[in-house]
Amino acid sequence: MLYKFYQVIFPWSLTMTTPKRLRDLIREIRSARTAADERAVVQKECASIRDSFRDQDNTYKCRNLAKLLYIHMLGYPAHFGQLECLKLIASAKFTDKRIGYLGAMLLLDERQDVHLLVTNSLKNDLNHQTQYIQSLALCTLGTICSVEMSRDLAGEIEKMIKSSNAYIKKKAILCAFCIIRKVPDLMEMFIPATRSLLNEKNHGVLLTAVCLITEMCEKSPDTLHHFRKVVPMLVRILRNLIMAGYSPEHDVFGVSNPFLQVKILRLLRILGKNDTDASETMNDILAQVATNTDTSKNVGHAILYEIVLTIMGIKSEAGLRVLAVNILGRFLLNNDKNIRYVALNTLLRVVQADYNAVQRHRTTIIDCLKDADISIRRRAMELSFALVNTGNIRGMMKELLDFLENCDPEFKADVCSNIVQSTEKYSPTKRWHIDTVMKMLRVAGSYVRDDIVSILIQLIAETSELHNYTVQQLFLLIKDDIHQPSLVQVALWCIGEYGEKLISGVCEEDEPVQVSEDEVIDVLEKVLTHNYSTEVSKEYAMTSLMKLTSRFRTSVGRVKAVIDAYGGSTHVELQQRSVEYSNIFTKYENMRSALLEPMPLIEGSRSKNVLANSESSTDLLNEGNIPNGESTTSVKAKNINNTESQNILDLLDVVPPAGNSANPAPPPSGGANDLLDLLGDVATISNPAPPVKPTPAPNLLDDLMGGDTTHNNQMNGNDGPYKLTAFDKNGLKVELTCERDNGQANVTIINVKSTNSTATTMSDYIFQAAVPKSFQLQLQSPSGSTLPPMNDGEVTQVIKVNNPQKQAIRLRIKVSYKQNGNNVTDIGEIKDFLSGSRTRLLNVCT
Repeated sequence: MLYKFYQVIFPWSLTMTTPKRLRDLIREIRSARTAADERAVVQKECASIRDSFRDQDNTYKCRNLAKLLYIHMLGYPAHFGQLECLKLIASAKFTDKRIGYLGAMLLLDERQDVHLLVTNSLKNDLNHQTQYIQSLALCTLGTICSVEMSRDLAGEIEKMIKSSNAYIKKKAILCAFCIIRKVPDLMEMFIPATRSLLNEKNHGVLLTAVCLITEMCEKSPDTLHHFRKVVPMLVRILRNLIMAGYSPEHDVFGVSNPFLQVKILRLLRILGKNDTDASETMNDILAQVATNTDTSKNVGHAILYEIVLTIMGIKSEAGLRVLAVNILGRFLLNNDKNIRYVALNTLLRVVQADYNAVQRHRTTIIDCLKDADISIRRRAMELSFALVNTGNIRGMMKELLDFLENCDPEFKADVCSNIVQSTEKYSPTKRWHIDTVMKMLRVAGSYVRDDIVSILIQLIAETSELHNYTVQQLFLLIKDDIHQPSLVQVALWCIGEYGEKLISGVCEEDEPVQVSEDEVIDVLEKVLTHNYSTEVSKEYAMTSLMKLTSRFRTSVGRVKAVIDAYGGSTHVELQQRSVEYSNIFTKYENMRSALLEPMPLIEGSRSKNVLANSESSTDLLNEGNIPNGESTTSVKAKNINNTESQNILDLLDVVPPAGNSANPAPPPSGGANDLLDLLGDVATISNPAPPVKPTPAPNLLDDLMGGDTTHNNQMNGNDGPYKLTAFDKNGLKVELTCERDNGQANVTIINVKSTNSTATTMSDYIFQAAVPKSFQLQLQSPSGSTLPPMNDGEVTQVIKVNNPQKQAIRLRIKVSYKQNGNNVTDIGEIKDFLSGSRTRLLNVCT
């Protein structure tokens, strides 16, 4: 009754002395109808909390700080409560300490200097007699520890790790984990105490100890070597887990402590990597876990997934690798989409390790192409192309063409590019190759990238024995359907080049098609006038019509009228072609047949033009501008602008040498055979100048190192070919074989061999080399630009280096290629040909 009396007479006094409870604040905030109402409630309560903090009475500080933490969780500023957290931490009451430490974890971090003020309180509470207060201090230290705080309190944590209390020990281990992440230099302090932790019976201590050892091994190679001795202990713990009976404390859906099993497997993977002895020790237990784990629950799948990663990450036996791939094959049959995705993603990573084992699951992988989930279809597509080989090319292309017809639009361009690369590498016959690519163009429609057109044109041009068959098939394809731009462009090019074969009525591969000249011109006119035709297709049609005037006899007048009609076209390119072609009829009629002769065969590998992105072709060569007799490498080097050349020169840090009157460097030679190197300032040695005076033929090492012949002979003992590995990264290996040119004493011949050990093809491969100005370098054309996977082929190239001044060679190499749709460029520098191992790699762009 007295309380109600004061509530009625003096309501303001009760408001001033008794703050609002946390549950009342939560209820009031949740009842706010608008954001403005919520802000008003929060601002009012924050003002009240500030007033209470100014009061010396600590009765309700704990309640007010709890409300402030809730306000902080809603996203409102609560920094004014930081010092109050420190006051509550210093309190003797456990409830105050609990809220104070919670506030410190939420409101303090190493970016604010005030957090250092809590260091002394943490040190006192870490030595407290009550384990729960010690636990609060450990949790807070693990959350907000900075470099300074870690160094100050690391000794206390090291003592607590040796505690007999498992509750404190596991929290101290986790705190040490955070300290090592913050200050790796403190790792040595915890190593002696950590190894003995693996003998603990408490699973919580074991779990935290394994996490701490894993972090140490990842941070330091020396620590990794030290902890390889504990592999037998880890194997024993893992065996006990899978052989132990039912334990309700650690059982999760019938599996004994799956969290500890997964952590141990991950640590075994780190310890067994590149170590034969450690891998042999864990082989048996890995097989045992893989066969005894229950696969009916998701926890079992998690353990099996970790088993697969561990088997593939160590030097395991071949049978164990097959078992791992079979586990992933069973994952593919699971109804859970996440498990199927994980299986496909992992198979894509391990296909290089055991190609044949993955091939056994090809049918299941193909079925995943029809999955409703788009991410699963993408991974299945990538894995399917990785499994294509000579033996299954026909069946795989049939499935992939069906997939291309029904897949999502964002897949089509990638599928087309991969089909082109796969068929070029593994096609059984030329006709099958051409038929497959033409079917791909017909199915993909406008989603084909522009570079595919030039690739198919070059393929057709190279296959002269199928010109009749190809031109007739392409004509039939576009006669009734001109809605596939890429197919139309290829067909128009072939009709322009081989139009006489189309109307000849001869075909060795199939029943010939009877076509008249007027029918052919009707189709080309249809392309020119159809609204669906692209401007590029119309340009192809215009040129094709002009070419046909030298192949057809009775339709020249009609073709001339069609061409003249576009002299006033609003499209500049069509107008220009029309005017120029019309001038040929009037002014250069006597030269028309010579001008319109069939195109010569395009030299070079088709796959050089296979690009996953047509925009990336802007820095490649325009092959139409390559002079006869000049290599593509030469023209590409000449097109490098001065800025790029200067940047690469700066990267090499080469200072042009001063002129030497006794032995001046020869000037760059002119002509079409000049090959500028990567620096853009190196001339060729197509006709290297002889030495000033006769000298004995130097040893190969003398050429390369610029040193004394006698000394080098003592080091080498012979002057035969010298081999070294110049580049070995991400599966790309470049080997150099160096030998002296017998005809020219100062010239060294370097044979370059590039191979690809990954599971996917490297296309658009370009190797470039550079030397300082005091040398002369000639980089000859490569044997190709595609590196097949699994070392199933190579690209070779020859470099000639003239060393007139007997200086030590500094060779800078640059490799670029495309793999899995990514452009990769790397630069390497070889400073010492003698060791062959001092290659400094500078990653430029990945």
